[in-house]
Amino acid sequence: MTRRRLPIGIQTFREIREGCYYYVDKTGFALRLIDEGKYYFLSRPRRFGKSLFLDTLAELFAGNEALFRGLEADERWDWERRFPVVRFSFGGGLMQSRAELDRRILALLRKNQETLGVVCRDHGDIVGCFSELIEAAQSAHGERVVVLVDEYDKPILDNLSNPDSARAIRDGLRNLYSVIKDSDAHIRFAFLTGVSKFSRSACSRD
Repeated sequence: MTRRRLPIGIQTFREIREGCYYYVDKTGFALRLIDEGKYYFLSRPRRFGKSLFLDTLAELFAGNEALFRGLEADERWDWERRFPVVRFSFGGGLMQSRAELDRRILALLRKNQETLGVVCRDHGDIVGCFSELIEAAQSAHGERVVVLVDEYDKPILDNLSNPDSARAIRDGLRNLYSVIKDSDAHIRFAFLTGVSKFSRSACSRD
């Protein structure tokens, strides 16, 4: 019997499953989260497995059944339903200004539009485009939207030595995350990860 390899440094669920790596089944925990709540935030140190778990959620909601065969979710998930998934990751690169952050967000919004087959009318307005993306995705796919955000706080943490830039970037991220709250009727599930404590004000304009 051939021994499986350890998935060292791999953060992609598909690669682990298709590459025959060892995988500790966390899909039962994912199902429990989905059954018991709607909005989640996970704060843990880097290299803790947050990105892999987020990717597992994305594959689950996308209905990629073959990847889950033999796992706990295999017989417990309704594979006939496929949910539109909007994904943001701020883990790569360094953004040192609000302008750089806004450009990154707009690029991620464009990528999600392409993936989901929808188009935002106003590509320059982050709040307007994100809101429209969520509503259009629900309309096009017939299911409420799943929003997954990886390393929500990295742009802020990268600029802690420059308080003015950090504050401006924080405000830009708050601008983005406020849409999640305002789009509650169109969202099935939202999961954010980071390494620092999450402030309620990041998602709220109250």
